[in-house]
Amino acid sequence: MKIINLMEDTEGASGCLYEHGLSFYAETKTHRYLFDFGASDKTLVNACTLGIDLTTVDTAVLSHGHYDHSGGILAFSRINPQVSIYMMVSAGEKHVHRIKDQMKDIGIDSQIRDLPQVHLLNGNCRLNNELSLFSGVQARRFPARGNKSLLREKDGTFVPDDFSHEMYAILQADGRRILFSGCAHNGIVNILEHCRRLYGWYPDMVIGGFHMILNHYRDEDIEMIEQVGKTLKQLPTVFYTGHCTGEQAVEILKQTLGEQLQVIRCGSRII
Repeated sequence: MKIINLMEDTEGASGCLYEHGLSFYAETKTHRYLFDFGASDKTLVNACTLGIDLTTVDTAVLSHGHYDHSGGILAFSRINPQVSIYMMVSAGEKHVHRIKDQMKDIGIDSQIRDLPQVHLLNGNCRLNNELSLFSGVQARRFPARGNKSLLREKDGTFVPDDFSHEMYAILQADGRRILFSGCAHNGIVNILEHCRRLYGWYPDMVIGGFHMILNHYRDEDIEMIEQVGKTLKQLPTVFYTGHCTGEQAVEILKQTLGEQLQVIRCGSRII
């Protein structure tokens, strides 16, 4: 099995474009997967640069309803119109980022829900003998301050996002259990506990962002990140993170997790 990053916020492999977004390609003996699509068709350009043929992908998953994970879907659907794309039905709702008194649209393109290959889910789903999807994380330990400025539309007004549109993928292949977490808006600790309740185990690997990035870190933010690190340290799991985790948060987590935490750059390979 191999897992290759197709888009991340930071420069990595030679020749790869990078921008705020996330996408991973995973290849097993029997399937080709795409987890998230980045913010634009630059994800497809990187796939070509890295020698990956996205027309062979048979299953694709959108982790949640934000543009930086969904922006490449329409371009991808044109080169691979037969692939099944799975997303939560609520991922198609209107999502915004409140910056002072301004509302910035951060939702997915409205055309995506109308694609014939899109499957809208409203709960957990097992797709094949390797891949299953779950949602419904309710716990709120270690809440990220950055979530407070993210809203969703409800009954014609904007309310705090509860991230019910967030979905997680479990890939089991070659003796490994891998959790793809997208941005982990619901909190990586809460997601892992929910995984354990559903499956009876913690994954061997977690891949994705932890949404800890901030323009300025207060003492309480640093303390929260340190507590997350101490909690994750107790688990039999290796973490590959980047994107919305933030460089400073990674440095804080590294103090506790050491080599248990690996940083993803654009084009990174996990084999």
